[in-house]
Amino acid sequence: MKQRSDVFAYMYGGNIYMNLTNRCCNDCTFCLRNTGDGVGENVLWLRREPTADEAVGSAEKLFSPTVEEIVFCGYGEPTYRLDCIDAVADFAHGKGIKTRLNTNGLGSLINGFDIVPRLTGKIDTVSVSLNEANAAAYNTVCRSVYGEKAYEEIKNFTAKCVRAGIYTVMSVVDVIGEKAVEQCREIAKKCGAVLRVRRYEKKW
Repeated sequence: MKQRSDVFAYMYGGNIYMNLTNRCCNDCTFCLRNTGDGVGENVLWLRREPTADEAVGSAEKLFSPTVEEIVFCGYGEPTYRLDCIDAVADFAHGKGIKTRLNTNGLGSLINGFDIVPRLTGKIDTVSVSLNEANAAAYNTVCRSVYGEKAYEEIKNFTAKCVRAGIYTVMSVVDVIGEKAVEQCREIAKKCGAVLRVRRYEKKW
């Protein structure tokens, strides 16, 4: 049985990370959720989702002058909670620090509308998990509820973020192989984004 908590914000690498939901439209084979309950001493499986005010309060408790960034990255897909993203982003910018959204890029499908205008002015950096070099491979690894159309949406979302003036990164893990990484680099380039290649780690 999974441990549960009310950890809506936690520290990692000197920055504040927001954990807003357990919900995700993907079931990635490599996801940390499959192997553990959290990061370090923080249990990230939530008993419940925070209100926007609770999310801001959790970030405020962890804030210090050394924090450079608030990152929306927990045990679920953050774009299920646009209300919390709005509120915490306003808090971050009020403190003069940057915001980053780590996302699977499917927020517009999740919410039923184009979320990029909602993110513009709130999010300084968007990091989109590309994960694979084509739709079939992506669907095999990420097992999205949206099937193979998810992959095209990821590219559309990334390009829209770039056009909106948001600094946008696509990420892949090095285990997909050098050839696939280079194909992903071309995909990111066509979208106008930067590709970040991450080393695979079983735990944080």
